[in-house]
Amino acid sequence: MKYLCNLSDEELAMSYMRGNNKAFDLLLTRNQSKLFAYILFVVRDRDLANDIFQETFVKVITKLQQGKYATTGKFGAWIMRIAHNVIMDAYREQKSERIIEPTDDNDLSNISSARVLDGNIENRFVNEQVLCDVKKMMGLLPAPQREIVYMRFYQELTFKEIAEMTNISINTALGRMRYAILNMRRMAKAHGVTLQLD
Repeated sequence: MKYLCNLSDEELAMSYMRGNNKAFDLLLTRNQSKLFAYILFVVRDRDLANDIFQETFVKVITKLQQGKYATTGKFGAWIMRIAHNVIMDAYREQKSERIIEPTDDNDLSNISSARVLDGNIENRFVNEQVLCDVKKMMGLLPAPQREIVYMRFYQELTFKEIAEMTNISINTALGRMRYAILNMRRMAKAHGVTLQLD
């Protein structure tokens, strides 16, 4: 088992495909918390997230046993793409929420990350409240929009990577981000929330 710890996820996947079950145990250990956090953030329901997580790993095992994994890409991105597909299947079954049409305003530059927070104590408290409000509003977005926002700002993926992982076009990914921003701005306006960081 010690030598397995030195292998990359991609090498572990190939080792499992050759029959080494301990390699899969290590793959699961390395990837489960990040994958579950992603699923939970998108679906916003712990029971559903557990179901999707389990279904995702059943599909991962099946695909690996069928030899449908190639080391041409990152293993983590591959399982995220599988999880995304399982999530979308679950939402199709529930007839997912409609996307709200956009307006002309589309700028997230003022809420990109906690790294922009600096200054005195008062500003820090205000900024923390703004980011907390933003997270709450993100939780109210339709799942496809929430997923794009999460991948872009929390996982810092490019729109190209997001498009590849979610099996959509770059334009669709950009459109969903745009709708998410517009929806969050509408929510902020409706509830008198200021989204400006100091």
